[in-house]
Amino acid sequence: MSTDTNPQADLFRNAMARFTNGVTAVTTTENRLPFGLIATSVCSLSADPPTLLVCVNRSASAHDVIARSGVFAVNLLSAEQKDVAQRFAELKGSERFDLMRWTTGKSGAPILIDSVVALDCKVLAKHNGYSHTIFVGEIIATKVHADPAASCLLWHRRSFASTALEVR
Repeated sequence: MSTDTNPQADLFRNAMARFTNGVTAVTTTENRLPFGLIATSVCSLSADPPTLLVCVNRSASAHDVIARSGVFAVNLLSAEQKDVAQRFAELKGSERFDLMRWTTGKSGAPILIDSVVALDCKVLAKHNGYSHTIFVGEIIATKVHADPAASCLLWHRRSFASTALEVR
């Protein structure tokens, strides 16, 4: 049965839309060309060793490049970088990258200048996640924005939002 007509799948997607997640540009490189996608399925795995996981749809253009290259970077977008997410949605391949805004990480993956956080990773493991692959990445370099108050871009209820003030 197609998930497009599956009421349980629709209900699941609607439920997941209520989760609030940071918007990240997951990037990699192959033959000196940048590749990337926007992802919200990123989470920490362990502090010792520092690892995270990212879930990448198998149909994403960067999926196979990450699998082949064995490296990726997770760039947490700031609230002021919504245009980066829109550019990734509207353009394809290396056209997504405005080269003036990117630098190269230790792994060779593109790192977004002024992102809230950039985690440069090497792939430790890949797991089947049905329509996705779960990539486990060991963090080989970390960049944190100089301003500790820099707010991140969020995805909530299928639209962009930014960090709210602290709840007390």
